[in-house]
Amino acid sequence: MNFLIKHLKFSLVIDSIIFSNKIISMLLKKLISLLLLFTAIIGYSQLKPFSIISDNMVLQRNIPVPLWGTAQGSNEVEILFASKTKKVTVIDGKWLIKLDAMKESSIPQDLTIKTDKEALVFHNIVIGDVWIAGGQSNMERQLGPRPPQKPLDNWESEAANADYPLIREFSLPHNGNRLIPVESINAQWAICNPKNVVKFSAVGYYFAKTLNQQINVPIGIIHSSWGGTPIEKWISKEALDNNPDFQKVVETYNQSIANYPNALTFFKEHKDSIIKKWQEDSALSAISKKPLAKKPSPPQNPQTNGDCGGLFKTMIEPFLKYPIKGAIWYQGEANVGNTPLYRKLMPAMIADWRSKWGIGDFPFLCVQLAPYRSNTPELREAQLMSVQKVKNTALIVTLDSGDTTDIHPTHKKVVGERLALAARAIAYNEKLIEYSGPIFKSFTIKDDKVKIDFTHIGKGLTCNGSDLVGFTISEDGKSFVKAQAFINNNQVVVSANGISNPVAVRYAFINNANGNLFNQEGLPASPFRTDIPKE
Repeated sequence: MNFLIKHLKFSLVIDSIIFSNKIISMLLKKLISLLLLFTAIIGYSQLKPFSIISDNMVLQRNIPVPLWGTAQGSNEVEILFASKTKKVTVIDGKWLIKLDAMKESSIPQDLTIKTDKEALVFHNIVIGDVWIAGGQSNMERQLGPRPPQKPLDNWESEAANADYPLIREFSLPHNGNRLIPVESINAQWAICNPKNVVKFSAVGYYFAKTLNQQINVPIGIIHSSWGGTPIEKWISKEALDNNPDFQKVVETYNQSIANYPNALTFFKEHKDSIIKKWQEDSALSAISKKPLAKKPSPPQNPQTNGDCGGLFKTMIEPFLKYPIKGAIWYQGEANVGNTPLYRKLMPAMIADWRSKWGIGDFPFLCVQLAPYRSNTPELREAQLMSVQKVKNTALIVTLDSGDTTDIHPTHKKVVGERLALAARAIAYNEKLIEYSGPIFKSFTIKDDKVKIDFTHIGKGLTCNGSDLVGFTISEDGKSFVKAQAFINNNQVVVSANGISNPVAVRYAFINNANGNLFNQEGLPASPFRTDIPKE
């Protein structure tokens, strides 16, 4: 009897295993079939719009908007949007359709692109204003954590409440090879909500949030920035080549290409000794409490590093057909040390972008570098001089919102809000608002005192504190001493004990600058010097 029971149990186990194997086999066959079907569908998809065309896209209002892409094996592409249909013939596998100019609309709409073989539908499209946000790490810095950088002020509360469906960001990811064009990058528009906003550019987010609340139209941010990049990477190679002022930049680039193979070989052969020397120097720096040098790394190939117009080629040029309202720009740290050239490079970049976009002199709003031990006053001055040269621009002063111990200040909200304020004046023609802090205009000397006049005084000059600080004065134009300063009839009067024949005054004109001159609108004065060198 026991033998029969054991035999029966064994048979049941065997049958169960066989049955299970049959089920598994059947499931595997179905899974393989689904995978083959999915592969076939993907392989069949020959209609490929440019990467910025995705769900949640923001289209620029009041101007015809081109949409483009490729369509292999089809003769015609059709677009359906806002109850209108547009068709175009495919030429050499490429197509471009221009939507008619449309007014702003917060009502989400679908956009359909189709050929005779397939159709793609994109959802939640709105019409408003599109801004490009460019620069280096202070524009790149996202709202959420980025160790080892300090957390941004109040970021958790801000993110938790960031439910703004009419704000969207299209953020370009970084590639190891910076010469890969954006067309091949898998990026798409993201809606501003508590989950997504932690990855948004913090400055871009605060700018868009403030602007959206004040002008009440959808705001799209095309975020194209890269930490540690000098401005010459963001100007087209053509513009650099055609300007005699930038001949040395181009020659240096060409020479670096020629030197790269030997430089790489040298690093590989001497890596151990190079690292050892760095370790010894770092130990000495730590003892003396000096900044530690960056760990040596292999030289980068300039041809794949975005040098000399490379980042313009890959991260700006692909968008030139896509209309924008304007640009916000936060960059300059990587150009400290060659400010005379920067005074020419920045206006050249603005002119280059405007020329190539072909939509006129769109607003260009620049953030001035905040106080920090390596951020020189000459670079801030170059930024000021650049916007003074170029029309339809503005300078956002951050003298009061920096961190002298951190090149990445945590006060990003005030930067975004001031950019939005400048946009209201420059881009949206709100003429009655003051959008800038006091800007040095001229000076007069009488006896032992220097009187300074300003533009952008707003409702009047004021001191954020009991006494003005940050002013220095000189009798020979070389040695500057601490000065006393006070406000009188919207002028600043500067003098110092022992200085009877002053020739020059400077304000907040050091790396770790400090100053408290404002207008009554609460905007800080830009650092300046009366002894501005001739170009």
